Amino acid sequence: MALTSTSLPVADRVSGFSYAIRNIVVEAKKVEAAGRKVAYLNIGDPIPFGFVSPPHLVEAIAGAMRDGHNGYTPSPGILEARVAVADDFTSRGLAVDPERVLLTSGTSEGIELTLTALLNAGDEVLVPTPTYPLYTAVIAKLGAVERYYRTDPSRGWLPDLDHLATLVTPRTRALVVIDPNNPTGAVYPADVRRSLVEFSERHGLLLIADEVYGDLAYDGPVEPLGLIDPDAAIISYSSLSKAYLAPGWRAGWMAVGRTPRLDGLLGGLRKLADGRLCSPGPMQYAITAAMRGDRTFQGALRDQLRERADITTARLNAIPGMRCVPARGAFYAMPQVELPAGRTDVDYVLGLLRATGVLTVFGSGFGTDPAMGAFRVVFLAAPAELHRIYDLVAEFTGEFLAGRTA
Repeated sequence: MALTSTSLPVADRVSGFSYAIRNIVVEAKKVEAAGRKVAYLNIGDPIPFGFVSPPHLVEAIAGAMRDGHNGYTPSPGILEARVAVADDFTSRGLAVDPERVLLTSGTSEGIELTLTALLNAGDEVLVPTPTYPLYTAVIAKLGAVERYYRTDPSRGWLPDLDHLATLVTPRTRALVVIDPNNPTGAVYPADVRRSLVEFSERHGLLLIADEVYGDLAYDGPVEPLGLIDPDAAIISYSSLSKAYLAPGWRAGWMAVGRTPRLDGLLGGLRKLADGRLCSPGPMQYAITAAMRGDRTFQGALRDQLRERADITTARLNAIPGMRCVPARGAFYAMPQVELPAGRTDVDYVLGLLRATGVLTVFGSGFGTDPAMGAFRVVFLAAPAELHRIYDLVAEFTGEFLAGRTA
């Protein structure tokens, strides 16, 4: 048989699929290969920073494995975990039917399943800028179009509702709301949340409520968006990844609102869920344990995150030429640096990495203008380590703004 050296083709959709949070690690590995230690502040994973998954959740998974729960589960997930998720929503004031809960491989799979079930090529989705890049990556893969609505750093990164109102077209299908927010750390006040729900209903849109950080607002858990209007077309997404300190387990869920307007979409989600068989089986038992078990550790976790957020805000705002909106939840901040003429956020982030080993993510990877000088910091490191890192950031920024860096 004759052999050919012709490369196999790559689908066109791959060229539009970009995920800056992980793509930038390629550059970090080059820096490490040159002998410099890298401080990875690019991925929101608490585990490498010394945070520990709750023991009762670990035991729930181990027990499930010992008891033989190692095969496929029903596609929507085991009933006891779906009931536990529904009961948790009910305890927060929002009644949810377990039959409208699907367990997923993290929040990310739930979002991808939803966009796949909802969008045709050319359809449009309203996403915030800065945004979590999974949304734009999946939208691009599906041949749909993201339409960015501004959030305003001068107002605590809150959505610009006037700008949002200019973006709706006949092809608009959904509004993405991430609250508490990744990548900015913003937590939206009640009037903004209500305006977003009313806006989505007025225009007949699906509201994609990314609520994975809902228990990590520093002043206490944020109520589900669906509580504002239980009959609105809202799907809520969350997981064990963040507030339960278990990102590698890929144990997530989505809760589809009770309105009959979502029945067809729910049917589509179930069909797609059948096609991927199920989310990881033993981890589903940890969802039950999380919903029904002890959560006192979350209070201490919020306190630890608040301390790190305060350090981040104070240290970065003390750097000449830099400003940072205080985070109110999660473990991210998005500072901005005043760029010299002709420089971009990528120049700053790559320069910082190569000069100091501090890895952040440029704001344009989240949909901001490269000239805005925004970049995302993950502040999960211990306070003393954060101070050391911000010393490096301050020194480099002075050199960068003075034009003394490449």
